[in-house]
Amino acid sequence: MKSMKNRQYNKTMRFPSIILFAIAALSLFIAGCGEDPEYHSEKSKNQVITDYITTNSDKYSEFGKMLNNTELNRILSIRGPFTLLLPTNDAVKAYCAEKNVASVDELDIELQKNLVLNHLISAEIKSSEIGLGALLEKNALGDKIASEFRGIDTYFNKQSKLIKRDIKAANGYIHIIDKVIDIVTEDAYQKLVSLGKFTLFTKGLEITGLKDTLQVIEFPFGDKQARTRYTIFAVPDSVFNANGIYSIDDLVNRYTNAPDRITEIENGFYRYMEYHCLTETYYLSDFPVNDGFSKLYPILSFDNNISMIIKDDYYLNMATNFNIPESNYPSKNAAIHTINGLLEVVQPAPTKFTFEVTDHFDLKQGDYYLNFYMKWSDGQNTFKNIKWEGDYLEYYYKEVNGVYGLSNYDCLSMNGFWWIEVTTPKIMKGRYTMNTDITSGYIDYDVYVDGVYMSTVKKADNGNNITVATVNWDKTETHKVKIVAVSAGMLFWDEVSFTPY
Repeated sequence: MKSMKNRQYNKTMRFPSIILFAIAALSLFIAGCGEDPEYHSEKSKNQVITDYITTNSDKYSEFGKMLNNTELNRILSIRGPFTLLLPTNDAVKAYCAEKNVASVDELDIELQKNLVLNHLISAEIKSSEIGLGALLEKNALGDKIASEFRGIDTYFNKQSKLIKRDIKAANGYIHIIDKVIDIVTEDAYQKLVSLGKFTLFTKGLEITGLKDTLQVIEFPFGDKQARTRYTIFAVPDSVFNANGIYSIDDLVNRYTNAPDRITEIENGFYRYMEYHCLTETYYLSDFPVNDGFSKLYPILSFDNNISMIIKDDYYLNMATNFNIPESNYPSKNAAIHTINGLLEVVQPAPTKFTFEVTDHFDLKQGDYYLNFYMKWSDGQNTFKNIKWEGDYLEYYYKEVNGVYGLSNYDCLSMNGFWWIEVTTPKIMKGRYTMNTDITSGYIDYDVYVDGVYMSTVKKADNGNNITVATVNWDKTETHKVKIVAVSAGMLFWDEVSFTPY
């Protein structure tokens, strides 16, 4: 199997855990501009984060008040690891003035709690691990914190400057910031409107009905709420104007001759607007460096993808690049990037596509995901895009270097006699060889694609990255890959990949 992804920082407590622990703990105890930032200027290895704040009350007591008022100081007194973006007293006082209150104590207690959680990450992140894009772990509110550079300075969410970094506490890292990072509440559409430079683009989202989709932040899923995640490649008015488009009628008429049917998915204008919306959230750092090879990303619903390639810049479909300073805008459910071209709808050429078989929305909603093991017995109703028969399906997770070389340290596992079928994301039409990354416990197994038998892998041939099929698809769509045990044994299935030929 391919080598494990590099984990750049220590993380043992994740977001669902920290929030649940906070609630449990509360129940138990309650029933300068242009200047060089300071590097490694303080060591606090014998103090936990709360003690550091207390002993430096002349600088950070205002944030300390919020910790005490919400009882979240108890969380930052435990082992961690944590990263805290800690605003100065002046920063907190300025925030209170913006909210028209005289002191922190006058802020609503729920707001105080959310402000603390907005600045807290349950992982150790050093300043050397902060890049252009976003911090690689979500904060305790489930949001990514965007990060960027302006000259020598580092900024978070385009508003807060890092002024002192890498204060090592006993339970994590502290980075000092000059402004409170306000809680992100706007949905993708609201954020686009508030930026004020996308009036034609936002009007297009409105009249196609895509606005309604992008305004959904969460929805009921089982016994909880699930978050939506999008990426928007937004075209500013200046780019439209440079291409002779000055009104929404100009824009509609450029892409369709049926302006009365622009809410239909097959309509050219609908397709154009939807082509700018991805189904996951990607800040610039979430696009992997691909050494000049393109990677495809699925748009909202239509049968198409967008190609991303990173060379000297970030390029969409080899033609449109990003306005970097005007990208990486965070909203509650999307990352918004400003692009320097119209981003015309094309069918990208097939490229190698690798799919982790654990990468399914409903599977990823569980607290077990990237945390620990889980087993299920209902093979038809548990997940939408994973079906099986056998004694059980196991989500296998082991965050130890060298264990099977699993991507993200996880895979799907079965034992005995079984079959398992996963549905892939949309794959571009074309001809491919299909390989599997399976550790199968020395068994024979059959491979099917879309219900058609492809091959049998014998015990002697068991291994990683085995070519098991060739396919030729004339439509861009999802596909079903099924593995059937011919003899009893164990399965550890990590990935399936498709390589054009």
